[in-house]
Amino acid sequence: MGSKKAYFLSDLHLGAPYFPDSRKAEKRVVDFLESIRHDASEIYLLGDILDYWYEYRYVVPRGFVRFFGKLAELSDSGIKICWLKGNHDIWIFDYLPDELGVEVADGIIERDILGTRFLLSHGDGVPPLPRTFRTLRSLFRNRFCQRLFSAIHPRWTVPFAYSWSRHSRANGLPPESDSHPLLTNLLTFSGEYSVTHPDIKYYVFGHLHILHRSCIVSAGDTRNNDSDPELIILGDWITRCSYGIFDGNFFTLHSFK
Repeated sequence: MGSKKAYFLSDLHLGAPYFPDSRKAEKRVVDFLESIRHDASEIYLLGDILDYWYEYRYVVPRGFVRFFGKLAELSDSGIKICWLKGNHDIWIFDYLPDELGVEVADGIIERDILGTRFLLSHGDGVPPLPRTFRTLRSLFRNRFCQRLFSAIHPRWTVPFAYSWSRHSRANGLPPESDSHPLLTNLLTFSGEYSVTHPDIKYYVFGHLHILHRSCIVSAGDTRNNDSDPELIILGDWITRCSYGIFDGNFFTLHSFK
């Protein structure tokens, strides 16, 4: 058996209405998780794993049984799993952590992974944020607004959420290049953050649905060498089934076929 590795993936959007076969999409992810169980020590899910999720106090949405079962199986076997909330799976409360044994985090976190310092986030909350998006994000995380939303019967809220997702996907397809406008924000943020956090080697994000990696040069530093931190965008599982691996020495990007 080889050395243990950490795996990173984001933007699975399981359950999304634009998948022609949701069961097939879920099975593909389950097959991937099964394929890494032999050498994974840690798995990081960087948001938008589910296209929509809302936990009510006594009930949870249907679906995702195979995916949830595999996460529980891997967690029970001793693999550490951390799920960072995205803008589609904001409303994870206590059911998934309690049932699956996964850690759920929100926002931006720092972690020592296999001896190297990482900053991890879905990426939707990295400043500066457009005013409209900042307002929506605040409303979605407001406890009072969440209580009001939970008072509406799921027969109305679930179709509405999936309709919104379909409309958003159709009208906001991210460009398939490094010209994504939000990439500039992440590069600026990471460069400024690295000035006061020189120990962080990798800044890893999802959200943009592009594959990207580049060196981060801190403000006032014109060097560009192997010691520079790196910005990594993980892609997605809608079109490319991409993921990252860190083996304790190198971070590499791959695609699951």
